[in-house]
Order: sequence, then structure tokens, then C-alpha cells
Amino acid sequence: MSRVQDGRWKSLPRRHFLQLLASSGFSFSNLSAHRARLLPPVAPAFEEMPPSATKINWTHTNGRSPEWYLPETVGAGCGFLDYDNDGWMDIYLVNSGPCDFYAPPQPLRNALYRNNRDGTFTDVTEKAGVSGNAYGMGVAVGDYDADGFPDLYVTQYPRSILYHNNGDGTFTDVTAKAGVAAPGWGSSAVWFDYDNDGRLDLFVCRFVDFDKSKNKFCGNTISGERWYCKPNVYGPEPSYLFHNNGDGTFTDVSKDSGIAASLGKAWGVVAADINDDGWMDLFVGNDTVANFLFLNRGKKGFEESGLLAGVGYNTFGRARSGMGVDAADYDQDGFLDLFVANVDQEMYALYHNNKDETFTDVSIPTGIGPTTQYMSGWGLKFFDYDNDGNLDLFLCNGHPDDEVEKRVEHVTYREPLLLFRNTPNGFKNVSLESGPIFSKPLAARGMALGDFDNDGSVDVLIATNNGAPVLLRNNAGRQNHWLGLHLIGRKSNIDAVGAKVTYRSGDLERTHTKVGGGSYLAAHDPRIVLGLGPHTKIDWLEIRWPQPSGIKERFTEVPIDRYITITEGQAKWK
Repeated sequence: MSRVQDGRWKSLPRRHFLQLLASSGFSFSNLSAHRARLLPPVAPAFEEMPPSATKINWTHTNGRSPEWYLPETVGAGCGFLDYDNDGWMDIYLVNSGPCDFYAPPQPLRNALYRNNRDGTFTDVTEKAGVSGNAYGMGVAVGDYDADGFPDLYVTQYPRSILYHNNGDGTFTDVTAKAGVAAPGWGSSAVWFDYDNDGRLDLFVCRFVDFDKSKNKFCGNTISGERWYCKPNVYGPEPSYLFHNNGDGTFTDVSKDSGIAASLGKAWGVVAADINDDGWMDLFVGNDTVANFLFLNRGKKGFEESGLLAGVGYNTFGRARSGMGVDAADYDQDGFLDLFVANVDQEMYALYHNNKDETFTDVSIPTGIGPTTQYMSGWGLKFFDYDNDGNLDLFLCNGHPDDEVEKRVEHVTYREPLLLFRNTPNGFKNVSLESGPIFSKPLAARGMALGDFDNDGSVDVLIATNNGAPVLLRNNAGRQNHWLGLHLIGRKSNIDAVGAKVTYRSGDLERTHTKVGGGSYLAAHDPRIVLGLGPHTKIDWLEIRWPQPSGIKERFTEVPIDRYITITEGQAKWK
């Protein structure tokens, strides 16, 4: 060691150095404590925000009953949206409610929380008029009338509801006028433009044929012990496709388009152009029956190709319990890959796109399959959580049966979250090193992505069954540079669903596609965040807008570490 004396460094004898340490209260036995005081704590990649900090004091209630009604175990949904167009993501949470099998002892309602721009939120549900009116499931957000304000579609049992955004902080229930009630048990939904007319259409997943009179007994018939049924005891149903007429009304084209010909038990849906032909396709996760891949053949309608594509069944030809789904080009080969989560004993499936309308399940070689063997997955999404330019994977888990531990080994009702980082050597499970929240078992269901604090690090909102939501602040993305894009379509759909963004920053070149929906019962921040890693400049940025426009626009002078808005055809950003 050394010290300064007369402006010069001189040696400090070892015994003097030790005396100096001792006089300061230091001992080698408490070295770690001294180090903790000297070095600032490292923030976890994802940090749970407590209700005392966010002021979100809402809780989901499932109405748990002695009759073990199946809907009790599969909610709840959640979403991010900027309902007041102030540039900050607000939060919507979906609750259960009155229906033929449930009469809440106290009134239940959904919740809309306005972002106060300081990390806190204010409950504006009553003023906004979006409380829901049945047993709620999920939410889909889209500006269906292109007036510049996002509208809400809330899936419910026994019918869903469309809230039109009036642009003044309030919404109006226009379900009857619009014709989109979608009778039955609605689950996930997605806004997308299936016929390339520039307007957002609506796909609504429908689960099984269920009502109170059809409730089944599942359990031990001798002892009378009950548990929640698997969906295989209920009949399948067709999902819905509603065509946007452009006048505030919709036409049910489920039959004419070919969608209704396939009976399923649909949980999750993502809209994505998986064969890059300019038409938006649909991947649907079905429970106990084959998943659907609806290939959009334009004027010929949809062709269900799950079996031929290799995404309908597992490698042994058996149907799994498909729930949450997503689509993204995780390996940057130019084609979108698919993901679907299943229940325990089945493993989750990562389907790599073979570029010929077929897929290969690569969940085992990537390590995702073995990791999820005893887990059940719901909300999930590909996104670049650390802004290094590569799409990572976040998974929410929890078994549907809250008493499964009594009957099945190695399986628990509440399960931990999972985070897989996309590295040059493939996906790496970084869950346990990414924060305490990944060691906290949850009954997680819906999961939405959104940058609620506008720092460029995409945050995560998780809805839990019969519990409080979990809001996770992303700290990892701040270690790298980024650019956020708010895309506004003009000739193409206003939400730019289906847009493809390619950018180059030094030796980094990536393409990201804006898919519709994805996850489970959830709606996401409509903005796209492009990770740049350590690069401090974007060389160029190119947008291929969706059909019917399909035009390409290139930008060479764009900022970084901020959000910008690009409107189709204006050749500039703001």
C-alpha cells in the first residue's frame, strides 16, 4: 500500500496499514459487510414493484366454489394501453364477475389505472366506464375505427364486450351496435387486418362448450373427492372472426372465412405472417386438441394446416394442452418461429420455421423442453429484455388445479417465472440470476409487455389467479442503447400490425416484426423497442408497412435512447 506525502506516493508499512484498518472498525471477518457499504447494490434484471409504490390496490377474485367450475382456475388477463394518448402506458386488469354459476357476494369489477408518470397509477375505472359486466377473461386493444384512440375488447363468459374510446377519458359499450358479443366462453382475442383492406378485424378465441348445467364431476367417484376437470370432458367450439365494415359495425365471417370449420378449445392466439406472403396468419393454442395454424390464402379464406405444418401435435402425434402462444424470428433467418406453452408432463414447444410452411420442434435441444417438463405455462412473450438486439423469452407459469400437489409428484400449483436469454450459443436459462421474483412461486396467468416508465427497458405485467397483479420493472435494458418506435399506419391498418422493421447499427443488423396479440389473455404496449447493445448510432432504419400499402421507407438520421413516432408515407419522424 502507499500514501500521499508532499505530493508524492510513498510506501505505507504493512503494520501501519493494518492498524489503520483496525482503527476504522474493519476486520477480515466482516469484509463482505464493508464491501456492501462501499459498492452500490446491483439492481436485479427485473424488480417487483410493491403496491405501496405503484398505488395499484386491485385483486383478482375467481369465486372459488365447491362445484369446481372450470372458469375459476384460468383467469385473469391484463394489458397495457395508452388510453388517453399522453405517451405513457396505462394498465387494464380483468376480473371475474356475475354469470350463471357465480354471484359475487360483493360487486367485482375490472380496473383501468392511469399512469401518473412518476411510477404510480390512479384508478379511473368508474369514470372511464370499463368495469366489465360478466365473468371476465382477457383483453385485446386496437383502434378499430382509426380515430387515434385505442379501444378495448374484453373477453368474458358468457359474452364479451367492446368498449369504444371516446377520446375524453371515457368509453362506451358498443357491443350490440358493433355485433361482436361472441356468445360463449371467450378467452384470448386479437386485432389484425386479415383481408388487407386497411382496417382492424377481430379474432376471438372460444374455449369449450360450457355453462352451469353442463358442469362435470371430475375426481374420485368412490370417496367423492373432487378436482378441476381437464378440458377433454367438454366439447370443442369454433372461434370467431369479425370483419370490420368501416362504419362501427362488424360482420361475423367465421363460416365464410373457413375459421368455423375447425372446432377447438382455444386459449392463446397470435396473428403473424408466418410464410411472408403478405397475408396475416393465425396460430392458436388449443387445450387437449390439436393446435391450429390458420394460413391466410387471401380471397380463398383460411386453410387450417396445423397437422401438416407440424405444430398441431407433439412429435408422437398426441395433442397437448396449448395455452399461451407467440411468434417471433428469434434466430433472425427471415421467418417467424412459433412458441406454445403446455401443462406439466408435456413440455413447452418452440417451433422453428422451416421456410416452407412447416416447423420443427426444437424445444429439447434448446433446453426449454426439459426445463418446463413439470410446469404449466400461460402468458409468454419474445422480447429483447436487455436491449442487446436479440429476442429473449419470458414465461409465466402455474398449474390450473390448486390442489394438484395432493395427487401429482414434482408438480406444484404456484410455479416460478422463467427467463431465457438469447445468446450466441442459444437460449440460456438466466431466471435465478435475474432477481428474487424468479424464486417466488406464482399462480400466474395473463402476461403483458409495456414500458410503463418510458426508459426503454420493456417492463412486464403479470395477472395472477385469485390474487394481486405483479408489475416488474426492467432494469437490465438500461445497460444498453435503444430506440423506441410508435408506428402509425395510414393506408395500412392504423396500429401497423404486421409491420417489419429492419435496422443496422455498426455490426448489428436485426429485423423485428410487429405481430398481433400473443401471450395469454393479454394486450401489449403497441410500441417497438429496438435494442442496440453498446452502439451509439443507428446507421439506417427501414420499415416495410403492412398491406395494402406494403411500401418501404428508410431513415438514416434517427436519434437513440428515446421514443419517436413514424407515420406511414410521411418520410419523417417526430
